[in-house]
Amino acid sequence: MCMPPRSPDRQERPSGAPSTAETQRVPDALRTAAAYAWRILVVTAAVYGVFALLGRFHEIAVAVFLGLVVTAVLRPVADLAARFLPRPLAVAGSLLCSMALVLGVFALVGEVVAGERTTLVREFRIGIERIENWLEQPPFRIAPEALTDIQSRIGQLLSSHRSTVVSEALSGAGRLVEVLTVLALALFCSVFFVHSGDRQWRWFCGQLPPAARERATVAGRAAWRTFTGYTHGILLVAATNAILVGIALFALGVPLALPLALLEFFAAFIPLVGSPIALAVAAVVALASEGPLIAAVVVALIVVIGQIEGHLLHPIVMSWAVRLHPVVVALSVVGGAVAAGVVGAVAAVPLVAVVWSVRQALRTALPSGRDG
Repeated sequence: MCMPPRSPDRQERPSGAPSTAETQRVPDALRTAAAYAWRILVVTAAVYGVFALLGRFHEIAVAVFLGLVVTAVLRPVADLAARFLPRPLAVAGSLLCSMALVLGVFALVGEVVAGERTTLVREFRIGIERIENWLEQPPFRIAPEALTDIQSRIGQLLSSHRSTVVSEALSGAGRLVEVLTVLALALFCSVFFVHSGDRQWRWFCGQLPPAARERATVAGRAAWRTFTGYTHGILLVAATNAILVGIALFALGVPLALPLALLEFFAAFIPLVGSPIALAVAAVVALASEGPLIAAVVVALIVVIGQIEGHLLHPIVMSWAVRLHPVVVALSVVGGAVAAGVVGAVAAVPLVAVVWSVRQALRTALPSGRDG
């Protein structure tokens, strides 16, 4: 007896597979959340693995990062000099001139500090006495015995932990050797990056599978454009802040105006938090040397320069690179500082900007896998 043919809509369900009714019991929102959850876990694990690997070889990572920064600054200078000189000579000249400039600035700062050392010691001693007298008066009314007790406790702490201080100084000497090694490696990398970094990147893209070459080329072009734009912009911010701080401190008669301006220059590379910290140091120096009134003026200077940096300079920087929300910048700085200290705080914002620009470039330039 012949069986009737099965309807194409009715198919046997594999053994163990959930029925349609059982599948419908899981809400769509939960299935979507689960799909995103495991993808987020995979991405988080990958990011953690990358940072763990960089942490094991952080000296190499820092050296390569510094080499890229030097390349972003000196590559235009070397390209300009290469119009009149051979390429190797142009690269060597730009690097030597930049090193001479940096060493000259540090030598000038050291000479200023050495020349003002005796005066500074006397002014700081007088300034500390002035601060103690100020704290003894209203509204603080701190007893003189309390201040004397604090000084004696600090002296006892230093004397009781003398061996720890010596060991820290010796470890600091070891750190100095590591810093010099990283700087030497960064200089070595920058020589080749400035000379032929574009050819090195083309060679790297040529080693990839053919399907990935176009995407790597687009991503590398966007990443380098963003990184160089951010580097040039943050240099402009740092130089402007340092000039403003140096002029203001010199006009107010605060000692160490040039070293404090240099401190502000390097602190500006940490967005949002670097400049206030450097200016807080300047306020402490002004309080110890010139009194509360000048220190209050320096505090007001913190607010003014913060407004100039936040509303004028940083928008210019972000327009050159990638527009990042201030919340993203703040979270990037804090996260970088937690992960890798000061170096992480400096490198976090350009890293986030580069990743975002690469994502945007790949979405717009290769919507269907082809270079548009």
